[in-house]
Amino acid sequence: MITRRYALAVGTVGILIGASPLLAHHTWAVDRTRAVTVKGTVTGFNWSNPHVEIFLDAKDDNGNVEKWTAGGPSTGRMAGSGLNKNILKPGDVITAVGYRATDGSKLLRVETIVLPNGQELAFYGNR
Repeated sequence: MITRRYALAVGTVGILIGASPLLAHHTWAVDRTRAVTVKGTVTGFNWSNPHVEIFLDAKDDNGNVEKWTAGGPSTGRMAGSGLNKNILKPGDVITAVGYRATDGSKLLRVETIVLPNGQELAFYGNR
């Protein structure tokens, strides 16, 4: 009986430990009370799952360069909105609009971007 309980306890702990990254991953701790706009130069664009990432160099009010990461949805969701891995390239100057991380880091849950040609793209357009 003790062996069975021990095995059950170890199995439960193993499942919880294994699942914890999934729970953390799906938590977007962002301030949804106000949108933030970041204009910057694309330094990188990861078109990969579980979420696409845009890396930006943006200037603050004093002209200092800030490194921002703008996270978006999965590649499948973006493709469903008509977007693809070729929409951004390093050197593009874009405007990203979204919600900033509540911890104050330079992390943005991006909702839309404005491309250099003025075209606006909604990252969550197929909801």
